[in-house]
Amino acid sequence: MAAKNRVGRLLVLTGDGKGKSTSAFGVALRAAGWGQRVCVIQFLKKATRQTGEEQAARRLGIEWLTLGDGFTWNSPNLERDRATSQGIWTLCREKIIAATYDLIVLDEINTVLAWGWLAIDAVVACLQQEKPPALHVILTGRNAPAEIIAVADTVTEMVSIKHAFQQGVRAAKGIEF
Repeated sequence: MAAKNRVGRLLVLTGDGKGKSTSAFGVALRAAGWGQRVCVIQFLKKATRQTGEEQAARRLGIEWLTLGDGFTWNSPNLERDRATSQGIWTLCREKIIAATYDLIVLDEINTVLAWGWLAIDAVVACLQQEKPPALHVILTGRNAPAEIIAVADTVTEMVSIKHAFQQGVRAAKGIEF
């Protein structure tokens, strides 16, 4: 349960560089280490894709929900992907207002917002008016909308300087997933 005297933070991790989700998962690990209740909800990653961070998080009691349709920029059905994202947001809002967590990570929600798949004003209203005062929320993804940045307590932009993928190196187990 959330601490009564704690002021929850709203953190935004954005930018074109690698490490947004990884950073959020590190905070989730830290919170779990302190016995806090943590939930991670992933918008774009597909449930069938296995990752080391999900496996480790589950061992620590972190609730982990991978609900997306996959990396949708290659999708043949963007309307289905939009509907999936809206359904995921409904679940996110329920988890936020339930007041049963200390930290909730909304992985890739910034991207979904930037694509216009969710109503930014509804997300902002939830975070400002319905979020329990002690709840910490982390929003990850590229292109965080200005409205989200405006209500955040902390915003970090990851900048890509060099990435192995650009040299044709495939993602490595334990590093990228």
